[in-house]
Formats: sequence, structure tokens, C-alpha cells
Amino acid sequence: MSHVGVPRGTARKRRSLALLTTGVLTLPVLAGCTSDDSGTTAAAAPQDIAVAARNTVAAGGTATWAIDAVPATLNAFQADADGSTTRITGALLPTLFPLDARGRPRLDPDYLKSAKVVEREPRQVVLYRLNQRAVWSDGRAVEASDFVAQWRALNGKDSAYWTARNAGYERIEKIERGADAQEVRVTFAKPYADWRSLFSPLYPKEVTGTPGAFNDGARTTLKATAGPFRLRGVDPKTGEVTLERNPRWWGSPAKLDTLVFRAVKPQDRTQALTEGKVDVADIDAAAAHRIVQAGRDKGGNGQPLAQGPGSGTGPAAALRSWAEAHGSDEKAAATAQAAREKNRAAAEAYAAEQGKLRAYVVRKSLEPAYTQLAMNGESGPLADDRVRRAVARALNRQELVDAVLKPLGLPATPLGSHVALAGQPAYKDSSGALGGHNTDEARALLADAGWTREGAVKKPDGTKAGSEAGKKGAKDKDAAAGKGDKDDKAATPEKQGKPDDDKPVTDTDSGSKPDDNKPGDNRSGDRAGSRNAPQVLAPASAAAFHSAALLRQAGRLAGTGTSEDAPAQVTGQDQRPGGATGAYAPAGTAAPAQAPDARRGPLGKDGKTLTLRFVLPSGPGSEPLRAVGDKISAMLDSIGIGTSITKVADDSYFKDHIASGDYDLALYSWPATAYPATDDRPIFAKPVPATDGSLLVEQNYTRVGTDHIDQLFDQAAAELDEGAARDLMKQADARIWAAAGSIPLYQRPQLVATNRKLANVGAFGFGAPHYQDIGFKKPQAAGAPAGKKK
Repeated sequence: MSHVGVPRGTARKRRSLALLTTGVLTLPVLAGCTSDDSGTTAAAAPQDIAVAARNTVAAGGTATWAIDAVPATLNAFQADADGSTTRITGALLPTLFPLDARGRPRLDPDYLKSAKVVEREPRQVVLYRLNQRAVWSDGRAVEASDFVAQWRALNGKDSAYWTARNAGYERIEKIERGADAQEVRVTFAKPYADWRSLFSPLYPKEVTGTPGAFNDGARTTLKATAGPFRLRGVDPKTGEVTLERNPRWWGSPAKLDTLVFRAVKPQDRTQALTEGKVDVADIDAAAAHRIVQAGRDKGGNGQPLAQGPGSGTGPAAALRSWAEAHGSDEKAAATAQAAREKNRAAAEAYAAEQGKLRAYVVRKSLEPAYTQLAMNGESGPLADDRVRRAVARALNRQELVDAVLKPLGLPATPLGSHVALAGQPAYKDSSGALGGHNTDEARALLADAGWTREGAVKKPDGTKAGSEAGKKGAKDKDAAAGKGDKDDKAATPEKQGKPDDDKPVTDTDSGSKPDDNKPGDNRSGDRAGSRNAPQVLAPASAAAFHSAALLRQAGRLAGTGTSEDAPAQVTGQDQRPGGATGAYAPAGTAAPAQAPDARRGPLGKDGKTLTLRFVLPSGPGSEPLRAVGDKISAMLDSIGIGTSITKVADDSYFKDHIASGDYDLALYSWPATAYPATDDRPIFAKPVPATDGSLLVEQNYTRVGTDHIDQLFDQAAAELDEGAARDLMKQADARIWAAAGSIPLYQRPQLVATNRKLANVGAFGFGAPHYQDIGFKKPQAAGAPAGKKK
């Protein structure tokens, strides 16, 4: 359970934080793909929250919930807001459209009677009708002036407000009071499909009304709240944020008297559970296994526990240990007795901990976040889209997802979308735009890009790998020895008008790539000095063919046809049964032959081997991520791509490596969203050159993007027809797959330890917690039938 990641912030700054974690994914057969919604049938993983009716939950008590750290701010719209900010403000402030179990925004009747688009022309107008009972904790009604103050703080026009982003708010032209103070009329200057994402959380105007209050007044306190709980206090010294039942709450009253959020590092949570310091905690697989085992293995009747110290000692080893401890060699006996005593004490301590862990149960689901393999396409070998596609096609994503999710008893279904997760309305598996796992095709793509086994051998000075000079020299030598024949002529690309099957043509013309995956067109070489290195590319016609065919397939998946993406006629030679059109090297490009012993040497070009720097976190809790990284490295090695794994500290992993572009391959996660047109736009935006020569990447840390993808996001953000907007996002996703900058792997596991007596809390999946319903189950009446065993 590693939650180190891209500094992200809040629910509304959802796409500004990526998380470290593990990853995986597969794809369906592409034959006969159409534009229907057949890819949307995947179901979301169910919540596991010990659902109980409110009348079976006792009133009163305190529950303690583990968080990573006391948040630096309670203002969810500031740059240093984090997941703890989101968790805490969810119990304190209005969220107008919380997500349901399928990741869909649903109106919250505690705050809104209605909200809808009432006008589309000449301007989009949304009319909010507030619940007239909704009041802030100071007694003032929630009203239009709160909406106005938040809009002015977040629309980006006043730089005195230190805001992290203004997505959506900058599109608003004006906000007016309607028929009364509980009616809010919002007029947009430009259409905005994701209008439901706005004003959540909603802060009182006392927080957003002035820059001073916004910047500093809501970091450790809130002047007013409007949720089932109110803020009692924040204590950085004890690492606790304490909430208490809000007496002015107009909805169903909170069952708990107090809700305490306590800072506990992920690696310390098992100990915190055994000490009874927390009732709810996100945990890793190792901790989950201990809790499950504690419930099964009670070690009674003098029998040792099946896990822990001494559990692996067999009868023979135990007899040997006893004999040594009671032998005639006093020194050896003393040593053996000390070891036995140490083991006995450790076993007793472990058994005591296991006994305490029986008070908890593991709730599990799939977290609303996915892990991806990111490929840095700014420079080096991965600047060539053929190399990126080869990496993707070398991955057996089903094997990866099985390794991560099956041991936890979770659905091991690979992820097929960058913009939605299974169960969400916008989900469609578009992975076929890139193609399935196929090592032969991966090798062919690499050969087409100029990476061959022969290229890894350093040539004599003055001779380039695969160059005409080298071929001519070899031919002259053979002719002088009387060994020349007509096959030599067939192996000369310039005489045949096509590349040799095994050796690419040396070509410094990089203008053959019709796609616009990134600024510039540096397709080969290492990160340092690649611009001066000779570039070995496929002939212009082959590269253009391949790129056009792949975009053609993306068009098929998106249901848009091919006229806009494939300017040339694409013949049937790129078709393969059961695979994706265009995800193959051009016909005639052979995969490098395997050695007789099935071992493959490294690939190279101009005497330099193809090796990618794979950056992984080294901190506690990142073991599953590193295990996935090792599997990926082995898969790449099978096609001749070497990986140099670099393990770095968690606190520098993102800042110093991912964000700065100091990596070739990396694994990290993005949280899911119900508003991909807004939240995903910065992640996949095409980088643009800055005045100093660097790239402005927004949050696209792979540095891979296209103008067409940007256009589809912009169209979706302005499309008020929800079905049409979803179709545009599906089209964008197909093209993101085709660009092969990032490969979604798997939806992350969500494991939560909860006190067995607690109800309505656990692994929420997509859904937002109903904090007012969380509480301790009432004692069962005498003689009542026993409940189901958890």
C-alpha cells in the first residue's frame, strides 16, 4: 500500500496528484469493432462497507480513522491540499454532487432540491435550488452569496488568491440570486459540460470572500461548516483532527459523538491496530493477511499459530533444538536455550498481537485509481513511437493483473481505458487501438525502428551500423573472394526500393512521421546527445504507413471512421487475425530470429544497446510496485530491451524524477474522476515549447500528446449532451492508446481494516462516505439469531 505520489491536492484538483502503486491490463480481440457501447459492460467492484440500517446503529461513541498526516491546509483548493484534506472536509462541507458506487455524480438532497441546465442559448444557464433548511454552523443560511464568493476566488482573475487551479470557474460569466436567496442562477460565458463538478466542496463566504481569509484563514480552522460534523480542533502535536456532531445539521443526525482523524504512517498501521489506537485504516496486503489469519488461526489448545515466529519449525527441527538445549555441551546448550527463549518470547508477542487483531475485519474493493506504465517520450529511444508500441506489446498485462489482484480475492479484470474505470458510464475498452500482447510483433516494431541484434555490435570507426558503406564493403569482400551471388543484390535496399528484412536503412530524414505526438521529431538516440547521433529510421513510406494505419484503428474504435486520421489508402497487409489493425510493423519487416537455444541477445543501434532507465520507489509499502516492475523488466528483456532499474526515495520519486522527466519508464497511479473532460485534459495535453526551449507539460509527464487529442477534450468539455460528450472521450481514449505514452495496467486494490463493531464504513470504492451513518452496531438482543460471520 504505497500512497506516495504526484502532489495532487483535493477532490477537485483530482488530476494534480498521482500515486505510487503497482499496475496491469489486457485487451480484447479487435476484429469487427464498431462504435457501439459493447465495451461498457464491465461492472464496478462492489463496495464493502458493512451496510446497516440506521436503526441498528447506536447513537454515541468515538471512532478513530487513520490518515497519512495532519493536512497542511483545510482549503481544498490550495496547492498543498492532499487526500487527508479531502477526507476531512467531506464530513464538514457541502458536496453538491457526491459520487455513487458506480462513480456517477448524484445530487445530494441535503443541500439541493434541484439543479439543472435551464437555458442553452445564447448562454448556458444552470439553476440551483438550495435546500432551504441548509445552514452553516454559525446559523447563517447557505445562499447565493457563498457561490459568488467562491467563483470570484477561483476564476483566476484575482492573482491575490493562491489557488491551485480554476478549471470550470473561469467559464462562468456571472452568478445571480434567483427568486430568493435559496435560488442561484449561474450563467456561463462558454458551455461547460462538467458544471456538476463546481462548488464542491462549497466554502462559506467568510473563507472565500477575501484573499487573506482564503490564503491563510482556512489552513488549520474553518470559520463555519455545513456538514453532519463540525470542526472541534486541529492538533499538529498529537497528530489529530477532531470532529464533533454538528447540532445545527438539518439532515439525519450523525450517529457518532466524535470522529477523530489520527496521523499514522502506512508502515505503522499494523502496530496502531494492535494497540487499539485506530478503528479504521487503509492497509497493505501484508497487514490484511495478518488480520485475516488472526480470525482463522486462534492457536488454541496449546497449538502454535500457523503464522509468525516459530510457525515454520517442523517436528524434526523442534526435536533437534530441544536436544541441543539439553545436551552435555554446556556452552552449546546455553546458546540453544537462549535462542529458544528468544523465539518463545517472540511467538508470545506475535500471538498477543494476533489476538488483538481479531477485533478487526478486512473490507476490500477496488480503489478509484489506476496504475499505469509511463513512458517518457521527450527524448531517447522512447521518442520513437514504434519503440513505445513495442514496449506496450511486450507486456502480458493479464499476467500482471493476476499477480496483483488474484491473491487478494479481487476481480482480476484488466483496465482498458485512460479516462474511466469499469462501471463508469464513460468506460469503454479501447486498448485494441494499440494491439494485444505479441512479442513477435514487438520485435518487428523494434526492427522497423532500427534496433537489431546486429546493431548492438560496435562497428569499426567510420562505419555506421546497417549503413550502405558497411553493406558495400561486405559485398566487395565477398566478390573478391568469389563468393558473391545475386542474393547480395537482393539485400541492397536502394536497389529494391524497400528496407532489408533484418537491417534498417540509415536515414537522417525525420520528417516521415505524420503524427504530432510531441514537439520536434527526435526519434532515436539516448537522452544526452541524441540530436547529434545518426538516426536509423524506417523509410518514409513505411513509417507513414504504420502511423496512418494505427490512427485508422483508433478511428475505428472511436466510431469516427478514418478520413480524418489516415490520409493514405491503407491496404490489408497490416491485418492480423485477432489483433489490432496498424499495431504491427509494415509487411516484410521480420522479427529478429531467435538463437538455437532460444536465448536472445540485446538489441542495439550504431553499437549502442537498447537500455531503458526504469525508476521505482524504494520506500516501505512499495514492494508490490517493485515486484511488478521486475516482471515488466523480464518481459522487456525477452524482446531484447534492457532495463536499468533505479530505486529512489519515495519523497523524491515524483518531484525529482517523474515531474522533471528524469526517467524512461515509471509506475504511478492517477485517481479516477467523473469529469474526465476537465480533470484528464492536463494529463494528456500535448506539450508545447516554452520561450526558454523547455517543454510546458502541464501534468502530461510522459511528454506524449497530439493536437487531435486536445481538440477532442475541448469539444467534450463544451458538449452539453452527456451521451455525445462520453462518445468524444471514448474517441480521445482510443487515440491516447495509439500514441502509447502510458499503458493503464490495473485498478488499485483497496484494503481497509475496520473495527468489527463499526457499520457503514470500509472500502467505499467510488462512493463517497455517508459520515452521518457511520457508527457502532447496537448489541444484539439476547436470544436473537446470530448474524453472519464476517
